[in-house]
Amino acid sequence: MEKIKQIAKDILPLSEKFLVKAQKRLDNLTKPKGSLGRLEELAKKVVAISQNMEPSLKRKVIFVFAADHGVAEEGVSSYPQDVTYQMIYNFLRGKAAINVLAGCVGAEVLVVDMGVARDISPHPRLKMKKIGYGTKDIVRTQAMTRKEAICSVETGIDVFEEEHRKNRIDIVGVGDMGIANTTPSSAIIASITGEDPGKITGRGTGIDDKIWQKKVNTVKNALKTNRPDPGDSVDVLAKVGGYEIGGIAGCILAAAKNRIPIVIDGFISTAAALIAAGICPCVKDYLIASHLSAEKGHKVALKKLGLVPLFDLELRLGEGTGACLAIGLVDASIKIFTQMATFEEAGVSRKVR
Repeated sequence: MEKIKQIAKDILPLSEKFLVKAQKRLDNLTKPKGSLGRLEELAKKVVAISQNMEPSLKRKVIFVFAADHGVAEEGVSSYPQDVTYQMIYNFLRGKAAINVLAGCVGAEVLVVDMGVARDISPHPRLKMKKIGYGTKDIVRTQAMTRKEAICSVETGIDVFEEEHRKNRIDIVGVGDMGIANTTPSSAIIASITGEDPGKITGRGTGIDDKIWQKKVNTVKNALKTNRPDPGDSVDVLAKVGGYEIGGIAGCILAAAKNRIPIVIDGFISTAAALIAAGICPCVKDYLIASHLSAEKGHKVALKKLGLVPLFDLELRLGEGTGACLAIGLVDASIKIFTQMATFEEAGVSRKVR
């Protein structure tokens, strides 16, 4: 836990000085003040995070954290658990949605095995960090031990730090893969926000009404069985979470400590962001919410974090797909900030009234 505490201690609020400097430049660009809306907000945020008035997104990395979940045994997903393992090979072959969208924005995709139920063959784009072969069924017992929960967060920290040391990362997207992982994510969000599980739990991969009701009851029973402490996000993670959720939380903390903007994807990565924010509230300043997921509890989680998503395309895939699209918008905002001329540079008259 010492590593996590030290990382949290090193995460500071955004620099007011850079927020002011960025706003001054934005107001001097050849356009009416505020006319580029949220693109201007994005640029200002990246400048303040990086403390750099000439930022550029040279290296963009999507970390896809993967793990299996014992709660799949409760029949809460439309897909068998083997799909986690099968999809990882699809990612590594470069044939999944995340690979296609990452290619559109020039991002790398790195897969992290945090706890897949089967062994995966080594691959250059695979980080083998397995803590266990899937979590336990949260209806019957807690997902993992507290020690494993701490290990999952610390592993996420290590994953980011290893890559950042190799070659500086300029922006991070966090995604997930794990059949049934919307169920523990629903439990995490319900626990931390205090909302009723029926208002949080969605349809995941497209389940029908009967399975959805079973899923809601599963979340309620998991919370009743384990009684996670909403004031201790590591306790919540240990009791109803997942290895990949802890990994994402750790990656978020490490990126924030290194002053790197973090684009969160959908429902699962937002549940992980709640865990990270519980460890260090300042981390919220470093987060960019990509989209509003079709999972109904996503809006509740984003509100708790104080984040407004950039778009709503009714996405519900995960993998980091929404984060990829958002990275394209962040890149556009930075190019606006650094490449547009000011009124003085362009010789354009300012507004007179």
